[in-house]
Amino acid sequence: MDKKQIDRINELARKKKAEGLTPEETAEQAALRAQYIAEWRENTRAMLDGIVIQRPDGTTEPLKKKNPPVKH
Repeated sequence: MDKKQIDRINELARKKKAEGLTPEETAEQAALRAQYIAEWRENTRAMLDGIVIQRPDGTTEPLKKKNPPVKH
């Protein structure tokens, strides 16, 4: 996501607070936010995938995904 798109998200947020948005602007804001969140998640996942745990004995292992909680 480039600076122009982030600026547009912020512009729409300010306008929503000040005077409200048209239905088209609301849809644009939702689409931009969804794109921003998807890219943020992708970048965070890549960062977490690169983490390596070093044990006291010097061995290393990659960070593992946590199992989701079991629903009862």
